Amino acid sequence: MSPEYRTIFNDWSLPIFLTTALLLTAILYTRGWFAIRKTRPALFPTWRLVTFNLGIATIWVSIASPMDGFADALLSAHMVEHLLLMSFVPPLLLLGYPQVPLLRGIPHVITVRLLAPFLRMKWLRTLGHFLTKPVVAWLAMNLTFLVWHIPTAYDFALEHEHWHEFEHICFLATSILFWWPLIRPWPTTSRYPGWIMLPYLVLADIVNTALSAFLAFCDRPVYTYYLERPNPFHIDPIADQRAGAVIMWVLGSLIFLVPAIFVTFRLLHQEKTRRA
Repeated sequence: MSPEYRTIFNDWSLPIFLTTALLLTAILYTRGWFAIRKTRPALFPTWRLVTFNLGIATIWVSIASPMDGFADALLSAHMVEHLLLMSFVPPLLLLGYPQVPLLRGIPHVITVRLLAPFLRMKWLRTLGHFLTKPVVAWLAMNLTFLVWHIPTAYDFALEHEHWHEFEHICFLATSILFWWPLIRPWPTTSRYPGWIMLPYLVLADIVNTALSAFLAFCDRPVYTYYLERPNPFHIDPIADQRAGAVIMWVLGSLIFLVPAIFVTFRLLHQEKTRRA
């Protein structure tokens, strides 16, 4: 192993609290999945169990593994981290239809005594419906994405660990909201026509493309954090910035456009079926 990689791994320590929380979430979901699969096997095939737990594992790899150290040293690695949190983890979690399995996985006494009073609160359900409206969810994710990539905010988060953790929470939470209207995890029902998802995804891709293009074609380092600290890999900051921009541009666009193509084919199939 090269000295650069050895430095990253030597500086890494296992985040016990986050690792335990993620492991517990995976256990609760798996327990609930087995329980509900007995009555709804068609709705909860094995692949839903796999996708949810893969989403949990991806969170750990993104922000709890040594990859987080690479993200602190390289802008390109940091963009991969953001891409995983915003574009891979949320769909994986939501495809697992997590609401009911997680509730079923929690011990019954805790559900009845602690969670039930909150779940019966009407204002919480109203808030949930509001936050998952396409316009609200779209704005929440894209504004969060843009604001945290303003140089001052970006550098500040990297310089202050607690703000960096808060940034990750913002990315993950708003991205779950963004993907919710598209995936509509059971028992969520659709309240909007399917065609709305086309501009929803395409406009999000335009935002991603605009920021990626700015970083790719800018002739100076945008984020001073990487200039003020020694780079263990000795990569030119401009080259690193452009690599990160290309990763975000290409993979980010695929994440938005592939579902848009799928939605288009589904709408065409529905129209063809209706006319038949």
